[in-house]
Amino acid sequence: MPAAPTPGSRLRLTALLAPPLLWLTLAYLGSLAILLLSAFWATDSFTSDVVHTWNTDNFHELLTTPVYRAIALRTLSIAAAVTVVDALLALPMAFFMARVAGGRWRRPLLVAVLTPLWAGYLVKAYAWRVMLGEDGVVGAALAPFGLHGPGYGTTAVVIVLAYLWLPYMILPVYAALERLPGRMLEASADLGAGAWRTLHSVVLPAVRPAVLAGSVFTFSLSLGDYLTVQIVGGKTQLLGNVIASQVTLDLPMAAALSAVPVVLIVCYLAAVRRAGALDSL
Repeated sequence: MPAAPTPGSRLRLTALLAPPLLWLTLAYLGSLAILLLSAFWATDSFTSDVVHTWNTDNFHELLTTPVYRAIALRTLSIAAAVTVVDALLALPMAFFMARVAGGRWRRPLLVAVLTPLWAGYLVKAYAWRVMLGEDGVVGAALAPFGLHGPGYGTTAVVIVLAYLWLPYMILPVYAALERLPGRMLEASADLGAGAWRTLHSVVLPAVRPAVLAGSVFTFSLSLGDYLTVQIVGGKTQLLGNVIASQVTLDLPMAAALSAVPVVLIVCYLAAVRRAGALDSL
């Protein structure tokens, strides 16, 4: 039985945790509170200066303007699509790494999954821009089949974001599958279950919290991204690049727009927390 903490150890623990918690409160939560507070301010139409007068005009415009609703729904749809694509790709890849590949191959495969994270974000995004262009590799590979590449647009944004965040989905799923006892798979086979029944009744329930945990990264990172859409999105507008364009023109409106992904992420985190997914992070 572990010994009870002494007053001295509690004091040392408090002194150790106080600086990072204070920094988190002031630098992150404080700045977020100020950002949301500025959404209730106004902008002088002549000078573009921020006027500190309390009003809800920005939120009223946000809720009643069709273009903002369309952009919010498009952003939400793309974030959901990226999450689904990454889940579908991560499950077989992680299963092969954890249950099929031999012990000596697991570490090289894990390194291969992690290696793209060492490359710069912009380098990877611009590499995809070259590949998705008219004379890119994707178009050349599809040409013999009478097909053409997706070009720049919503599909390209989903492809690039799914590529960028795929490792964040593979890692928790791989960890869950590695912890899955082999005797559960053997018991399923002994009871006469086929591969698909074992997958549906044993594997998927075991990795469901891990998939939800990985979706926290893929969903939230896609929801707030604004560079990829500028690089490969063509004329596509998402919340991230609309907020970025509004910062210098109408800061209160940009703050009101920023509240949308914050609310969506908080709601999503609350949902996956109820499912127990945060325990897998």
